[in-house]
Amino acid sequence: MFRSATIPILLSAGTSLRSVVFLSPLVFGVAHVHHFFEIRILRPDVHVGLAVLSSLIQFLYTSLFGTYATFVYLRTGSLLAVTAVHAFCNSLGLPRFWGHVEPWWRQTGQRMSTSRWMWTVPYYALIALGTTLWWNYLYSLTESSHALAVQW
Repeated sequence: MFRSATIPILLSAGTSLRSVVFLSPLVFGVAHVHHFFEIRILRPDVHVGLAVLSSLIQFLYTSLFGTYATFVYLRTGSLLAVTAVHAFCNSLGLPRFWGHVEPWWRQTGQRMSTSRWMWTVPYYALIALGTTLWWNYLYSLTESSHALAVQW
């Protein structure tokens, strides 16, 4: 809904596509700064610096995701596509980019011998493969006759 309200206004104002793709998500990121206040109210024992860091990470992540969602909306002209991408992103959360990966059913403290690698290596391989496939098919999978922006 955020994109359907901001992007048409920016486009009708004559804003360049590049500016729309990068400015709209910053406003979306600012709209998530309220998480700082939630942290401070719900968990007053959390240090202010950690609350600021958490809000900064939230701002950066939502702005980065907002850039992608704006791109998808401009390429497809579909709020359904953006909603599906947003729901998928929310269901996955942030991927883990470091450390060993264990299955959720393993109890904490169980001995991790070679089985740790049986989960860790495929996990990171799938992240690399998924990122590569996403990058290679991004334009072809978002091509639509309903696009709000034709030229890139």
